[in-house]
Amino acid sequence: MYKAKLKIRKAHRYLGLLIGVQFLAWTISGLYFSWTDIDQIHGDPFLQLEKPPQSFTNLVGLDQLDIPIHQIELVAIGSAPHYWINDALLVDAKTGRLRSGISEEEAIAIAKEHLIPELKMTSITTINSTDSHHEYRGGPLPAYVISYDHPEAIKAYIAVKSGQFKKIRHRNWRWFDFLWMSHTMDYQGRDDFNNLLLRVFSLFGVLTVLSGFLLWGTSSPTLRKWRNKNH
Repeated sequence: MYKAKLKIRKAHRYLGLLIGVQFLAWTISGLYFSWTDIDQIHGDPFLQLEKPPQSFTNLVGLDQLDIPIHQIELVAIGSAPHYWINDALLVDAKTGRLRSGISEEEAIAIAKEHLIPELKMTSITTINSTDSHHEYRGGPLPAYVISYDHPEAIKAYIAVKSGQFKKIRHRNWRWFDFLWMSHTMDYQGRDDFNNLLLRVFSLFGVLTVLSGFLLWGTSSPTLRKWRNKNH
């Protein structure tokens, strides 16, 4: 029994060393998630969420566009209606003119329509590529990035080709994103909750807990007295 106890203690110690840091990451990130307002993470305090819908008249008929259509959306760019067709083509809905994208001025106007008026813009740039760790990963490119003078380092992303307001990012979202990565252990793209590394560490976590129970069982004076009494 003594040798078995030593082996269990040794296994428990090394398992604890192996996954201790990850256990700490899971605990810290879990605490952050449970104490955080997800609407705030989404950026709702910085958005105009109750905008009245715009209505338009005298639009170009779809049969006049001479474009095969399998998907269409009416997009307001400023006060001008546009068709976003097949997730690829931007067409002025008043004139039928095909557009290659929106201008910086139009992107700024679109951002103003979506964000609270208190925000002060500091710069606008264009991005043409992102990696799997970028805060705009997965968004349509190219995109305008509009930065604002705010303690949360707010950035708004507007798709150049469609003129659609796509995402808002800020400091608390970035903390959430980093902690989500540490929680899921998906260090490539953050969103794969079924990756091999997470499965392996979860299994090691179970083994660590079980070895702890075993160690308690072999070391408990109460259990030892009970076993001696029944034998």
